[in-house]
Amino acid sequence: MDQDDKRGFLDRLKSGLAKTRKLLLTDVDDIILGSKEIDQALFDELEEALIMADVGPVFTGELISSLKDRVRRKELGSPEILRRVLRETMREILLRNEAPFRIPPGEIHTIMIVGVNGTGKTTTIAKLAHQLKAEGHAVTLVAADTFRAAAIEQLEAWAKRVKVPLIRQASNADPAAVVFDAIRTVKAGRKGVVIIDTAGRLHTKVNLMEELKKMRRIMGRELPGAPHEVLLVLDATTGQNAIAQARMFKDEIGVTGLILTKLDGTAKGGVVVRIAKELNIPLRYIGVGEQLEDLRPFRAEEFVEALFAQNDR
Repeated sequence: MDQDDKRGFLDRLKSGLAKTRKLLLTDVDDIILGSKEIDQALFDELEEALIMADVGPVFTGELISSLKDRVRRKELGSPEILRRVLRETMREILLRNEAPFRIPPGEIHTIMIVGVNGTGKTTTIAKLAHQLKAEGHAVTLVAADTFRAAAIEQLEAWAKRVKVPLIRQASNADPAAVVFDAIRTVKAGRKGVVIIDTAGRLHTKVNLMEELKKMRRIMGRELPGAPHEVLLVLDATTGQNAIAQARMFKDEIGVTGLILTKLDGTAKGGVVVRIAKELNIPLRYIGVGEQLEDLRPFRAEEFVEALFAQNDR
């Protein structure tokens, strides 16, 4: 990524986080600027503001504890310093969950994309394919969400737009059979990245998870080590629901990384901090818009810079 491209994305990230920044930092700044001293009333107000911004009770509790500890050690002389500590603490937590995508060259690398319907899963797959192709990888898409004909058609349209091949069968085909064929096809000659779309909703959660587990077994049997990645797509606008979904998929089928979409449409971007603190799953990518270029690898420094940007004094 060249400097202009990086700066352009950072600007879009700043713009995308505007609602979150307004909810979180406007309140925090008002609390800090309105306080003459650091006391329990200030901590109570700060705690409420952080909880409202969806950063989560665990992060909030630890931050308040850390701040009180610093006050006792006389490290916080004025309320203004609280904001800097908030920024530093967020940065430290997010850095622990930054895990860049590494794809070995010259091998088949399978990525299973999971998530509930409505998270932007199919468009995220297209954006990921576009990015990986731009990085020089051969990419193949697999339409294994066979329960919705529209999902196959949508992925087919994206495959044509991004100019990558698509492996598909008729709607209502067995998803595991589609995956079986896909692995056989790429083993027969096409190396590179294989991105597999999966169903986001069957008539019960149990059925969905069993279907995904079956697909994992078939892939692992046909290609040892597959799937090499299981990426869960989460919609940032759902806030706490995103956390519940992440826990469910992590517990049921295992998740190696997260993609957080729709950060540009929400005041709940603080959920990134909560995900990092509570789930300990690497955050691979974030999405901040509709364009193919609007999905980028998650970088903690960029995120914190964008979140605190316009409020820096």
